[in-house]
Amino acid sequence: MGNSYAGQLKSARFEEALHNSIEASLRCSSVVPRPIFSQLYLDPDQPPFLPEDVKPKVEELDKELVHRYSQNGSLDFPSNQAANEMEDEEEDEDMSDSSSPPIPYSQKPAPEGSCTTDGFCQAGKDLRLVSLCMEQIDIPAGFLLVGAKSPNLPEHILVCAVDKRFLPDDHGKNALLGFSGNCIGCGERGFRYFTEFSNHINLKLTTQPKKQKHLKYYLVRSSQGVLSKGPLICWKECRSRQSSAASHSAKPNASVSPATTPEAGAANGYKSGFTQTGRTSMSSSGPPKKRHRGWSPGSPVPPPGLVVPVPTIRPSARTEPLLSVPVPQSMLTGILQPQPIPAGETVIVPENLLNNSGVRPVILIGYGTLPYFYGNVGDIVVSPLLVNCYKIPQLENKDLDLLGLTSSQLLSVENMILLTIQYLVQLGPDQIPLREEFEQILLRAMQELSVRERSPHPGAPGGSVSPGQLPWLARLIASVSRDLVHVVVTQNSLAEGISETLRTLNEMKRQQKLPDYVVAICASKIRGNEFCVVVLGQYQSRALAESMLTTGEFLKEISYELITGKVSFLASHFKNTSLGDDLDKLLEKILQQRGESVIIPFNGDVSECVSSQEAIAMVSTQEPDLDVDTFQIYQPQLTVARKLLSQVCAIADSGNQSLDLGHFSKVDFIVVVPRSEVLVQQTLQRIRQSGVLVDLGLEDNGTAYQRAEKYVVRLDNEIQTKFEVFMRRVKQNPYTLFVLVHDNAHVDLTSAISSSLSHGEPSHGLADRVINCREVLEAFNLLVLQVSSFPYALQTQQSRISSSNEVHWIQFDTMDDTASEDKLYFGLNEYSKSLQWGVTSPLLRCDETFEKMVTTLLERYPRLHSMVIRCYLLIQQYSQALMALTSVASLRDHSTPETLSIMDDLLTSPGKDRNGCGHMLVIRVPSVQLAMLAKERLQEVRDKLGLQYRFEILLGNPAAELSVAKHFVTRLKAWRGNEPDDWIPRTYQDLEGLPCIVILTGKDPLGETFPRSLKYCDLRLIDSSYLTRTALEQEVGLACCYVSKEAIRGPLVALDLSEKEQEKVNGSENDSDELLIDLDRPQSNSSAVTGTSGSLADNGVSSSSAADKTQKQAPSFSLETLAHSSVDEGACPGSTAGDTLKQECDSLANQMASSTTSKLSSLSSVSQALRWPGRSGKEGKALRAALPRIVILSKAAYCLLSSQKTGNLPSSSSLLPHADVSWLSSLRPLLHKDMSSEEQSLYYRQWATARQHHADYSNQGEASGARSFHPRRLLLTGPPQVGKTGSYLQFLRILFRMLIRLLEVDVYDEEEINTNHTESNEITQPSNDHWPDIEIFSKMSFDVSVHDPKYRSISPVYTEQLSRVKQETSKETKSEEPRKRETVSMMLTKYAAYNTFHHCEQCHQYMDINPAAQVSDSTLHAFTFSSSMLGEEVQLHFIIPKSKENHFVFSKQGKHLESMRLPLVSDKNLNAVKSPIFTPSSGRHEHGLLNLYHAMEGISHLHLLVVKEYEMPLYRKYWPNHIMLVLPGMFNNAGIGAARFLIKELSYHNLELERNRLEELGVKRQCVWPFIVVMDDSCVLWNMHSVHEQSSQPLEPDGSSKNVSLKSILQHIEATPKIVHYAILGVQKWNSKLNARRASAPFSRCHVHDFILLNIDLTQNVQYDLNRYFCEDIDFNLRTNSSGLLICRFNNFSVMKKHIQVGGQKDFVVKPKITVAEAPAPVAPLQFVCAPDSEHTLLAAPAQFLLEKFLQHATYKLFPKAVRNFRNPVLAVDCYLNVGLEVAVCYVSSRPHSVNGACEGLLFSGLLLYLCDSFVGPELLRRFRFLKGATLCVVCQDRSSLRQTIVRLELEDEWQFRLRDEFQTANSGDERPLYFLTGRHI
Repeated sequence: MGNSYAGQLKSARFEEALHNSIEASLRCSSVVPRPIFSQLYLDPDQPPFLPEDVKPKVEELDKELVHRYSQNGSLDFPSNQAANEMEDEEEDEDMSDSSSPPIPYSQKPAPEGSCTTDGFCQAGKDLRLVSLCMEQIDIPAGFLLVGAKSPNLPEHILVCAVDKRFLPDDHGKNALLGFSGNCIGCGERGFRYFTEFSNHINLKLTTQPKKQKHLKYYLVRSSQGVLSKGPLICWKECRSRQSSAASHSAKPNASVSPATTPEAGAANGYKSGFTQTGRTSMSSSGPPKKRHRGWSPGSPVPPPGLVVPVPTIRPSARTEPLLSVPVPQSMLTGILQPQPIPAGETVIVPENLLNNSGVRPVILIGYGTLPYFYGNVGDIVVSPLLVNCYKIPQLENKDLDLLGLTSSQLLSVENMILLTIQYLVQLGPDQIPLREEFEQILLRAMQELSVRERSPHPGAPGGSVSPGQLPWLARLIASVSRDLVHVVVTQNSLAEGISETLRTLNEMKRQQKLPDYVVAICASKIRGNEFCVVVLGQYQSRALAESMLTTGEFLKEISYELITGKVSFLASHFKNTSLGDDLDKLLEKILQQRGESVIIPFNGDVSECVSSQEAIAMVSTQEPDLDVDTFQIYQPQLTVARKLLSQVCAIADSGNQSLDLGHFSKVDFIVVVPRSEVLVQQTLQRIRQSGVLVDLGLEDNGTAYQRAEKYVVRLDNEIQTKFEVFMRRVKQNPYTLFVLVHDNAHVDLTSAISSSLSHGEPSHGLADRVINCREVLEAFNLLVLQVSSFPYALQTQQSRISSSNEVHWIQFDTMDDTASEDKLYFGLNEYSKSLQWGVTSPLLRCDETFEKMVTTLLERYPRLHSMVIRCYLLIQQYSQALMALTSVASLRDHSTPETLSIMDDLLTSPGKDRNGCGHMLVIRVPSVQLAMLAKERLQEVRDKLGLQYRFEILLGNPAAELSVAKHFVTRLKAWRGNEPDDWIPRTYQDLEGLPCIVILTGKDPLGETFPRSLKYCDLRLIDSSYLTRTALEQEVGLACCYVSKEAIRGPLVALDLSEKEQEKVNGSENDSDELLIDLDRPQSNSSAVTGTSGSLADNGVSSSSAADKTQKQAPSFSLETLAHSSVDEGACPGSTAGDTLKQECDSLANQMASSTTSKLSSLSSVSQALRWPGRSGKEGKALRAALPRIVILSKAAYCLLSSQKTGNLPSSSSLLPHADVSWLSSLRPLLHKDMSSEEQSLYYRQWATARQHHADYSNQGEASGARSFHPRRLLLTGPPQVGKTGSYLQFLRILFRMLIRLLEVDVYDEEEINTNHTESNEITQPSNDHWPDIEIFSKMSFDVSVHDPKYRSISPVYTEQLSRVKQETSKETKSEEPRKRETVSMMLTKYAAYNTFHHCEQCHQYMDINPAAQVSDSTLHAFTFSSSMLGEEVQLHFIIPKSKENHFVFSKQGKHLESMRLPLVSDKNLNAVKSPIFTPSSGRHEHGLLNLYHAMEGISHLHLLVVKEYEMPLYRKYWPNHIMLVLPGMFNNAGIGAARFLIKELSYHNLELERNRLEELGVKRQCVWPFIVVMDDSCVLWNMHSVHEQSSQPLEPDGSSKNVSLKSILQHIEATPKIVHYAILGVQKWNSKLNARRASAPFSRCHVHDFILLNIDLTQNVQYDLNRYFCEDIDFNLRTNSSGLLICRFNNFSVMKKHIQVGGQKDFVVKPKITVAEAPAPVAPLQFVCAPDSEHTLLAAPAQFLLEKFLQHATYKLFPKAVRNFRNPVLAVDCYLNVGLEVAVCYVSSRPHSVNGACEGLLFSGLLLYLCDSFVGPELLRRFRFLKGATLCVVCQDRSSLRQTIVRLELEDEWQFRLRDEFQTANSGDERPLYFLTGRHI
């Protein structure tokens, strides 16, 4: 009697109806009971039955179902709930019409002596659940334990045993009338009436005892054996009572005619079930209740307003408004204690839901509390997909502004419900809801509301929807969905709507059309609106459920299905071909027919057979023109390598001491790659081919090949040991910079902790263990470079890589050098854009026919994962295509055209090639088990068809090496030519040219590079499980490659066709006779546009297949096969060719009105160079090299990649970036399609956050939000297959070069000049003396010749030796460019001077101010003194850091600077040098070598930078710890002379102050140290040379030199005996020949430059010329010497000067003051002067500079007699000026007592008087004799002084002047010009 209803006989149904009728009549007193037959046939719960009492025929049932469920073709999803029973008895009792109190129910008194205590039975035994929960209770078979509620004991449940036949099933049905129960306490059995039983257990009821009311719960045992309260017992009445709350008055359905047959389910003219808009309507079934006295069969249903349901139990209010996690199954099956679960909050999932309906519904959590699910919970899925969209996050104001929102404007729940419905309505039938898409919809809605809110019109409509309007609006929106979206509105809880939906689903027949989505809304007055979405669409529910699994989970699921044999039904389905033949038998038959022979391996048709021995022996005779990639670095890779390098430099310069590049002298590396054998081999190959190991000096040429393996480590279980070895090397070699390259860094991001907790795969978390371990983070000599094509998961809020340390591949459109590259990168963006090219054979394709087959199969096998089904279908498709193309032509129509064309190309291409080259096809099958199955299956089919020598089938398993059949290896070797015997292919690139299918498996593709011959990527298995950006893009990334330029140009040409041309093209291609007869002849006039060769075979359908080999086929066949090969599957197998083509062309015309090539041009596979050219064509070689691959996608992937309308990024970019991250907020701006990768990175860093198992999750910032970036970690990102490996190998190379360059310095290496004019000093000192002996030294004569090579092009100083030199015509060309000076590279030593780029532990305090201290810690002090030379007071400024104040004396009362401390001559301190060091510097704030810490060996010294006022801020920024002496602003344009002049003046003034100060302390004046060091900012190293005299061959390099510190040289010189008697001491300039030179005197009395010790006291009266720009030191040396002072050069020491390209005393660029618009021509030096008052262009340069430059270049004009005439030099009085290389200058001092060289008897060829003072008088000049025609040049400050000088010196007596010989410098009016007059000697 208790049978279920599935297919039962009428009798059972009848019996129940009879029961119900009797029960109703017993209870009902006032109204006539409803007749049993009306109850039976009008009850809308069941589909109507036929008159016969037998099983109905299915067809007739179907008709009825169609009739009943579809009115006017729309689906009415029927309501199988008894929606009409208004209230059950509980409400009768509890809510009577009158307000009178309930009438107590009079119970029979208990028998005498029995127990009447609540909770105990009459026998006195305890029945309460609390006491019995641990007891073992024995119950008879067929009985269940249930809980009864006593009104007197609300907190207790009483335990009873009840026969389950009298309890309802999950649907509230099938409970037999009556009762049978036992007492658990006393064991009494056989209570047949519930009244009797309730008396026995002391329920003490006030109302009539009814099992339906008082038996509340099932009792269940938990896993611990505790008995506890379980789900509510689902009494039918209680369900109907709840649903009655949801009832609305139903309007008569207009579509139901009054004469509708009873089967249509209309009672009283009302329609039952869901009406079209999906509302629950009321129908009448069951007897009316006592309450409705006025109800009669014809009266309308009471309006819903009268029904106010009061639920018995309310759940405690939940603080969390939403269920934020999907309900785990464990939670559902276990019982939630302790609060009672109200009936309205539970959903019992019907048994066999999946089996009955073929759908596993997905419940998308919406807004509000989701009910609890019980029963068959395995058949539903709860998805949190959209839940976060409804939680509007609290955003900060700046974020709100960014999004264009106001804080007040958040959406109401009603609005969100309506938007959800609207979104679901607009989704296509093959789309699934995407969270990211919906979030944008919500954001746009909020932005619109914000705009409305801000709009000035007060009456702007608000966006609010009142809860009352919601149901109607919801239905209105859903009504346009063509019945795909239904709305169910309930009033108590969501549970009702969900239960209703599930039950209806369960009871529907498979053939009925289901809505895709049911939106359940609970419009509760108490709790507000709540809702959820039940997804019932076949495709949608499956796709959503599958997309909830991670890749790892669904692969486990697939392997589980395969292992447990769940797929056996599917496998047996595919045992037969589409024609119904047994596949295996058919293959056996073909094998027997073929016998021993096999199909010819190549160079022949598939119908030609040879014996297998012949096939093995066939090897190509000639080397084919394979374009095997040789490893080379291309321009973009160089650019990116440089970007990486500059980033490393930026880290080193950042000042946080995280990287000291100067510390390292070597580079070593290790590359960590994911677990992929091929990737390891590929990386090894690149390392070997790049030669990087040899270049870095890590390995020798011979061993590099074998040793390469230790530099590549795979992330597998062995990594720990290998990595420890590496880290040991890192620790042991502190001077080597190690680079840890983590390639494909996005692959395994699981944190080590979470993987060990979850016992995941052992390889999980390895990367985290390696890359983020403490040793790696702390090693100061280890850089981590993470490389990834899909870095999104590394760019989260918790990222360990600073965004500034990301290096992005260069944007291709911005590259200037693409013109030089013959190949262009073709990546994801290009593939997406290619869809708009309008070519008929697009590069991205979706196989519609395949998708249709999949859909059918998915419906048939609802329990299997879709990938399993897709894989089985794919195997069948390829098998059938192979058979169709070789032996069973009838299978042609049963293979999808896409598959057929691929296989045809694969088979025919080797056939047409003399060498057997062909294409590669990659089929991506992520599951290893499925991939192995596919390989075995396809191999079996291939071998039985005799194709085993035609093409290879390989399994691309990351865990294993490639294994290629021997005969194919032989073929590959023959092509490659020079490989060793044991060579085997190890990477996919090694398979270049091999016709093969690679079944690529593994969770992710791991960045393996494929050969050029890869033509097809089959990604039909990559479906909606791949809904993250990384997952999807890395699959399509397999097809990315570099392509020939023409390939990209071609389609653009095709786009510009006019319509006429298009017709012409079509016409030419329609000429099918021509095509068929001459297959290999290039096409006629169309080839320019659509193809390079017209061979049909390349387009997918070969006319040379075995079945129809004739070439004289009728055109119709060619068109039909063509139609099948086309890409758009408009063609249905079976329709005629003509129709097919017509359909396709029509559909195409509609689809692609903008497209330019008609369908027919699919004959030429892709426009212009997108053709894969025929191998026979001559043009083949040029073009074959590089064409984009053709990618076949699943529908889901295709929609995502093709949905983008414009711009660069495919819309896959808006997906969640990676499965291991989550969005921070559902409100975030859209990721723009034209964002650069840098902007995308910043976007993800702001809006994405790492999930708990992500390796970066632990990198959470503190409250401050500061994340800890790892300072030495970089990220290199670039699209897949763009060349990142080459780039990072090049980076290692240039990093090494840079380290060497950092350790090297270019120093000048020039031999001394003028060595042959030197006067030989007879007096010398013994060469082993350390110091000059003043007695001997003072007797030496001064060598006036300049030997410093930097003065190669100045006027020589006259000596007698010079006059003997025969002066030939100068070889120096008189070009403006100074000749390039010789430099040589030297290794820096520990004693070098450094610029700002040097950082190290020791000197960082010296360099940088303590971070706590600020720049303001140095103080500015003015220092004023009067200068007799300037004739005015000079104010200099000192900037003195706090740490250096001890070097100065300040006034007592304040901070007034008094003097700079000087030591005493007698001081002996080995840890200090006495002389203050002054370094004038200009334009070299970064590059000047101002860091003397190492040169001074870290000892105390006083170093002052002398800088110009305008440069002070820059120098102060870079050298905050240095004392600065700032020159007055008037010297901003002055030359080096001014700086040296002021240094000397200041020092003398300071010496006087110190003498006065120390004199007061009792120190004699002459005891104060009078020396200062003046040193250039380019002095880098110092050397000491020792000479051994005993060498027999003096020319041998017998000397030795060693590098010494500046400290040791200064201390040595300062220790010179009687040092105060020397005016200047210096050292010689280094050159490489110094050691080889003949042993020279240890000391010379000659010019010293660049690095001098200057005696301020002795040289008090000799000044630097403050106006000078050039040769100021020669001038000063000559004047010092003429004053009789000693200048000593220590020849045993030398200084090396660094070649610095910037700054220093470089020439001004002389430009006109007022520049003309176009670039002016450079001004020639002869234009630097002009006649006074002339209209000459004024120049923006100082007068003195112009004059000096003019004198250098005007030799011929000024001193014609002196040119190349060293016997007759030019006489220069009191000055040395450079008047050109070809003129000798004889320097004479006018000072009394001065020492002048022998000038007696000399005839001078010219006289130069420069700003001469009063010491120069006429009598001095009369002492000298001049040649006739000698020239004179007098330079003065102004015109009047010029005239006075001529008069004073009586020059007109001997010299002749003309008015036109007066000139002035052509400087602008800001500064007074200098004037000069020229004249001739009479």
